[in-house]
Amino acid sequence: MTRAYRFAIYSQDGMGLGHLRRNTLIGQKILEAAPGSNILLIADSPVAPFFRLPAGMDFIKLPSIQKIGPGQWQPALLQSKVDDVQELRSLLLSDVLKVYRPDLLLVDHMPVGAKGELTPALETLRKAHPGCVVVLGLRDILDAREVIARVWQKEGAYEALRNYYDRVLIYGSSQVFDSLQSYHLPVPSKGIHYCGYVVNPGPVKPASQIRQTLLAGNRKMVFVSAGGGHDGYLLMKTYLQALRLMDDCTGILTLMAVGVNLPMEMLQELVREAQGLPVQVLPHVDDSLSHIAAADLVVCMAGYNTLSEVLSLRKRALVVPRNGPSEEQRMRAGLFARRGLLEMLDPRDLTPEVLAKRLKLALQNEDPSVRGQAIEMNGAGRAAGRLLELLD
Repeated sequence: MTRAYRFAIYSQDGMGLGHLRRNTLIGQKILEAAPGSNILLIADSPVAPFFRLPAGMDFIKLPSIQKIGPGQWQPALLQSKVDDVQELRSLLLSDVLKVYRPDLLLVDHMPVGAKGELTPALETLRKAHPGCVVVLGLRDILDAREVIARVWQKEGAYEALRNYYDRVLIYGSSQVFDSLQSYHLPVPSKGIHYCGYVVNPGPVKPASQIRQTLLAGNRKMVFVSAGGGHDGYLLMKTYLQALRLMDDCTGILTLMAVGVNLPMEMLQELVREAQGLPVQVLPHVDDSLSHIAAADLVVCMAGYNTLSEVLSLRKRALVVPRNGPSEEQRMRAGLFARRGLLEMLDPRDLTPEVLAKRLKLALQNEDPSVRGQAIEMNGAGRAAGRLLELLD
């Protein structure tokens, strides 16, 4: 029988929601497999925790920072020097881990945290609680190989992997992208394991129920999503302009989830832009999985979580990846497009005219599903199992 443990999860999310979603799903699976355990989520997203946390899981909020370039950060909300905010975050991390005394620390995405802020905490944890197991969890694609090599070398991430970590979990498939070889990851004592993609398993409401709520009738339904939304404004505005160029957009109902991090003035501008169009504009939907399942077409960016949900439901999608500051989204969208799982529109080609043409072609297809190669989607359960086996 699995006994109860203390887990800590470092979830550095900047202005997005992807890491929060993955860590919440993995935490839920841990608690299902090890009842009575506790999980402390250390997050910095401005909207943390956002997703409903299961019983046994709570969070601590760090001052938010946002990425402006490879290895470059700035305060997201505080009007302070970035070095002062980084020092504050680092001290908080060290104190929290020292007092909380986790049996296992899961570090998401960055071995030394943002700008090395986690290294002092890892050293403190080693001295104060040497029995703690430390695991790194990585999404499939981080950035271009040369960028990760340069930033990780500069920040001491490779050295930290060798010195502090017991295991690495990759939330992806080596058949899609070989993260181990691409990023030249040092192999810790307990190995590197691919878990498959971490995706919200549902439940999924019937499509008829969603369509009835939206008063879709017999119209084609398009779900437009920009994830957290802090960089999705251009896609949303271009989509609305593209609708006005189409011969007849009255046969299309669009639900547009612009994202909780989109500034209010941009949201209001999109609402004004949508006037007179069959479009409903919302900051977010509580059940994105069911809305994706009900849609005839999904138009979205190429964030890990959004694409995982789209692919798990095998829905037809037109994907416009983020145009920087990293290559992550462009790389992921290209890989899945080559496998026949989605259609990709390069952000450099995003204009109302091009998007209108691509929308028309995509909606002419009567089958809203795709027939591309299936990929593993049980990553949350596998990750939880790989973590618990280190303690059991």
